[in-house]
Amino acid sequence: MQTVYEAVGGYEGLLKLAAAWHARVLEDELVSHAFSHGYHPEHTERLAAYWAEALGGPQRYTEEYGDENTVVRLHSGNGPHKDMDRRAIICFDQALVDVGLATNDQLRQVLHDYFSWVTTTTMAGYPGSANDVPEGLQIPRWSWNGLVGHNSCDHC
Repeated sequence: MQTVYEAVGGYEGLLKLAAAWHARVLEDELVSHAFSHGYHPEHTERLAAYWAEALGGPQRYTEEYGDENTVVRLHSGNGPHKDMDRRAIICFDQALVDVGLATNDQLRQVLHDYFSWVTTTTMAGYPGSANDVPEGLQIPRWSWNGLVGHNSCDHC
């Protein structure tokens, strides 16, 4: 069975999605605040690599850029931001349309569910301080059936 990573067009498909999402959030009055102090010049490429690893693709993010602890710490210590998260998810859903990934209902729903989950749980899990993030986190894997658990097939 095709992985979610393969269904989106691999890294190139995710790079297009990451670029479309990034453009959307920079235009959003609320979400753009998260980028107001600057961001890595390769943010889009790093984001695409992160999503690729999470959605069944190669472990490029972990091999080249960092680990889950690094990502979660970058998103921690900013207090609760439910409205910003909600708007980031709306931007993601709009980016799916922008790059043509919203025409397949199953793929659109899986990607929406993944982004919503990772935004509201993993990335919002430590609002008090980045120092609260425990060691040893792994990039969560997502399949057609949702979060991949210890007893689930990585390629389902």
